[in-house]
Amino acid sequence: MNFNDINFDAIIPEWFKTVVSTGNDLIWTQFLIGLLLLAGLFFSLSSRFVQLRWLPEMFRVIGEKPETLDDGKKGISSFQAFAISAASRVGTGNIAGVATAIVLGGPGAVFWMWVIAFFGAASAFFEATLAQVYKVKDKEGGFRGGPAYYMEQGLGQKWLGTTFAILITVTFAFVFNTVQSNTIAESFNSQYNTPAWVTGLVLALITAVVIFGGVRWIANVSSAIVPVMAIFYILIVLFVLVTHIGDVIPMIVSIFKGAFGFEPAFGGALGFTIMQGIKRGLFSNEAGMGSAPNAAATAAVTHPVKQGLIQSLGVFFDTMLVCTATAIMILLYSGLEFGEDKAQGVAVTQAALNSHVGSFGGMFLTVAVFLFAYSSVIGNYYYGQSNIEYLTKNKAVMLIFRILVVVMVFLGAVFKVETVWATADLFMGLMAILNITAIIGLAHVVFEVAKDYAAQRKRELNPVFRKSNISTDLSKVETWDDEFQSTPYQK
Repeated sequence: MNFNDINFDAIIPEWFKTVVSTGNDLIWTQFLIGLLLLAGLFFSLSSRFVQLRWLPEMFRVIGEKPETLDDGKKGISSFQAFAISAASRVGTGNIAGVATAIVLGGPGAVFWMWVIAFFGAASAFFEATLAQVYKVKDKEGGFRGGPAYYMEQGLGQKWLGTTFAILITVTFAFVFNTVQSNTIAESFNSQYNTPAWVTGLVLALITAVVIFGGVRWIANVSSAIVPVMAIFYILIVLFVLVTHIGDVIPMIVSIFKGAFGFEPAFGGALGFTIMQGIKRGLFSNEAGMGSAPNAAATAAVTHPVKQGLIQSLGVFFDTMLVCTATAIMILLYSGLEFGEDKAQGVAVTQAALNSHVGSFGGMFLTVAVFLFAYSSVIGNYYYGQSNIEYLTKNKAVMLIFRILVVVMVFLGAVFKVETVWATADLFMGLMAILNITAIIGLAHVVFEVAKDYAAQRKRELNPVFRKSNISTDLSKVETWDDEFQSTPYQK
């Protein structure tokens, strides 16, 4: 059997495709983007633009060492938790998705990516802070948490947490990982003519090694891969900028003209440009979606706000740096063509790189796609693991889950998955609706926790949080009591 000839899309019933298509039209076109923008605006205004006001504080806390856990080992550091979430955020969407947004929406789509990242950074602060407040201890001596946990403990809605846990597990651990492995296989097949089944087998094996190694393995691998791939990617962009320095100002002007309709909008309307930029930005940085809080909860920090700040910084890292880097390379490409009938996705980024740096571009993009997509695979897996642990403590279920993840990574490389993206869009949209609703309902907790942090920083202390610090009833929370915190208040 030739695995490459299997059409996975053909075995999906037409009625299912219709439901997915209708659901996406309803959620994304009519409702979700407006909800996320309004939520980001609310979180920004109510926090007095925490994403700007505490930007220096974000860089200060990212280098802090992790707390020592009960077993005497060091916990997951702020930076490692940041790396896990960045590993999931920074994926093929940063390479292929940005290209598609520009081809369909024009240069102006980049501006609207920046807008959603700015407001999304505030949403990320709220959801990550809540993840820290309501986190629980895991079997390895560390922590886990996320929207399912604060939906149950904070809102008292167990059914809501269960629903969310199922949605995120299916979306990230299975569907998104299938897409990531498929992208890696296509890249290697295009560049080196490597059979998809070979790439899939290698991917499945190295994924198994990491996910069966536990969350500390995931943190270590993510913190090693993410900075390296980001540095190399940014260096390539700096080279492109320097060699095209005379074109930079006109490029920036085209972004702003396109964003406000001063140049013809591609796709037929300015609204289409805005839609492309916002949707791609949301998919890329995941702010408000409820995925990154699962990673934020793993950090062993002295105060929940610290990780809220780190995850807010992660949104800027993903969109302002990595997505913008891709956009710069594409917009400085003289052969770029716009419209639905033109090349999209990885092919555009590939052509732009080849134009800028020669034949090295193809090799570099293949490596970049592998690092971006593989880091997403292990980051996505952890989101599923955290929520499986929320649903059940049965070790057999966890074993089956891990095996299924490895199998899906392999199948994603050899099957054609045209409908999988649309299914993931629908599930992710439902996730976001549940998560945004929960964050708004628990915003008062974040206000109190942030006020406590600010008061301690004003006294030049290293902020340490305890449940008794705020008036909200946190009696059901198993962390943050006096016994849990061993770190003293200190300068």
